[in-house]
Amino acid sequence: MARQHLDGAGSGTDEPGTPRAREPEAPYAGDMSTAAHAAYVDAAFAPGAQGTPGAQGTPGAEGTAADGGPKGADGPDLFAHQAADPATGPATGPVGPDGPDGPDGPDGPEDPAGAPSHAAPRRRMRRGRKVLLGAVIMLFAGVLMLAGGLWWAYEHYTGRVDRIPNAFPTNVPEKHQPAPSKGGETYLLIGVDARSDLPLTGDGAGEHTWQPGAQRSDTMMLVHLPEGRDGGYVVSLPRDSWVDIPGRGDAKLNAAFSYGGPPLLIDTVQRMTKVKIDHLAVIDWSGFKRLTDAVGGVDITIDETTPRRNGGGEWTAGTHHMDGKTALDYVRERHGLPRGDLDRTQRQQNFLRAVITETMSSDNFSNPLKVKRLLDAVTATVSVDDRFSDGAMRDLMWDMKGVRSSDLVFMNAPVAGLDMIDGQSVVLLDDKAGDPLWEAMRNDTMAQYVEKYPTDRLGGTAP
Repeated sequence: MARQHLDGAGSGTDEPGTPRAREPEAPYAGDMSTAAHAAYVDAAFAPGAQGTPGAQGTPGAEGTAADGGPKGADGPDLFAHQAADPATGPATGPVGPDGPDGPDGPDGPEDPAGAPSHAAPRRRMRRGRKVLLGAVIMLFAGVLMLAGGLWWAYEHYTGRVDRIPNAFPTNVPEKHQPAPSKGGETYLLIGVDARSDLPLTGDGAGEHTWQPGAQRSDTMMLVHLPEGRDGGYVVSLPRDSWVDIPGRGDAKLNAAFSYGGPPLLIDTVQRMTKVKIDHLAVIDWSGFKRLTDAVGGVDITIDETTPRRNGGGEWTAGTHHMDGKTALDYVRERHGLPRGDLDRTQRQQNFLRAVITETMSSDNFSNPLKVKRLLDAVTATVSVDDRFSDGAMRDLMWDMKGVRSSDLVFMNAPVAGLDMIDGQSVVLLDDKAGDPLWEAMRNDTMAQYVEKYPTDRLGGTAP
């Protein structure tokens, strides 16, 4: 087969314009030894050789058909074309790493008429780097989208929590103003009966001026969060506790809320315990009914069978899966309980613990629709004081993200006994036993208090 070299302009005599394999300036010898082959490669790809950077023409520019096909930006075409052979027909086209007729690439025999294919590994490396870079970019973009979505939910839902204006007392004599605690924060949690016409939670909270007798507080709890945010201590204040209400004299503790709303109740509790209240949270028990249904119900264990005044029948001992309506009846029950209001507070604690446990379960947080329904129910159920900023709320949520219901200690304030005063069934608080408790709350030493003193603590079940 006759071969004729084509110059850079594409000239030739056999078939003008038909690409031929470029002959290297160093002739290819019949010697196939390693040294001879290396000398051939060096000569073919030396600076100034035809088709290489530095040869005639624009370095790195794409070649023409006469040069053996398009060149890459990095130099000559490294896949030579086979010449047309009168006996076999026109050229077969470019020979790739695996060639048209068999493996003629880096892992197979090379065509002596063309340059060795050294570009294939480099092209694969460049392609691999591009794929890796693309994957990294996509991963980074996905992380940003997820973070952006979480931040939007963070901002959106903390901003939806309603604020109660003017929740803290003013014009309190200095001697009745407690000093700031030495660590941690203390919240006053109030549970209200939503049957009131004056909303304090959810939509419409804070829209009205407080009117005496407008709403009752069924639940009052002091919640102390230690500085380390590794748990929490919930101390229930029985609603029937007989206390001194500023400006009103002796009465049941829940009367303070009825007389003067959050400011009067906060003032009463601070004077009674000498513990500074940092923030107020008001929960709507009817809202907890919706929250209970949003998490699919809760499991509540009752330790002994008791009469059921709300709904009739009885509460049988054992574990019950309760929907919102049943759980609300369970929480409100106090008639027929052995210790009356004290057992009622433990039922409230038991229910609160069950809701927290179910709310923080992985099943609820693995489904975006459940998360939205859950957050909608929470923000419609809880209101906080207007000093509790969105930023402070987000910080609290972040700090407490690892806390579970098992990290919370529930107890009643120390009680001296029950009595009847002015025809009312009341609870008499034990001031002597209470002093170490309130001191531990002020000093952020609740863990030590629990270890040292006996408490009326919620166990695994409730009455």
